[in-house]
Amino acid sequence: MPLETRDVLLSGAAALGLPLSGAQCDALLGYLALLQKWNEVYNLTAVRRPAEMLTHHLLDSLAVLPPLRRHLAGRAARILDVGSGGGLPGIVLAILEPHLDVTCVDSVGKKAIFIRQVGVELKLPNLGAVHARVEDLRLPPFDVITSRAFASLADFTRLTRHLAGEQGVWMAMKGKQPDDEIAALPPDWAVFHVEQLTVPGLNAERCLVWLRRAPAA
Repeated sequence: MPLETRDVLLSGAAALGLPLSGAQCDALLGYLALLQKWNEVYNLTAVRRPAEMLTHHLLDSLAVLPPLRRHLAGRAARILDVGSGGGLPGIVLAILEPHLDVTCVDSVGKKAIFIRQVGVELKLPNLGAVHARVEDLRLPPFDVITSRAFASLADFTRLTRHLAGEQGVWMAMKGKQPDDEIAALPPDWAVFHVEQLTVPGLNAERCLVWLRRAPAA
């Protein structure tokens, strides 16, 4: 990777309050290189330029880590990344948080194969990938279920509710605050926080929508 790419990644992460170690930076850049290489054949992402991959993918995914850390408060957790595509944000979370058990699920087989290969090449024993439709998935319960542009909030929660633990939460990565999607949620869901995100180098709105099951009346 060009030296300037490394500098942009380090400065962007620092702006998010995430100073990276040399090993973390190397792993993220290694992932970026694999994404570029495989994208030429497998069409993992519509973003083609390395500089855009850095901001639109790596830094965009890194931006969710401070809120996730605040929520977990140092606890180990099982994370499910739904409709992970090229592994975003799941691979980024697995690199930065080795104590998290991250599973990425995608209905496209070649994307799951790519994520598994990243796990092998970057030596990420805490990263797994499953080729399945999420509504058909049967796995032990997860503490946090996340997605990045996977579906509407109503569909995201409906398709995954069987995969969450008793205290499980949903962390949906969105662009502009999706007020219409929030209003369309059934009454058995509660949005308990909407957090605005600023992604270094990305001139676009980003937010996190946090949800849980509403307490019984």
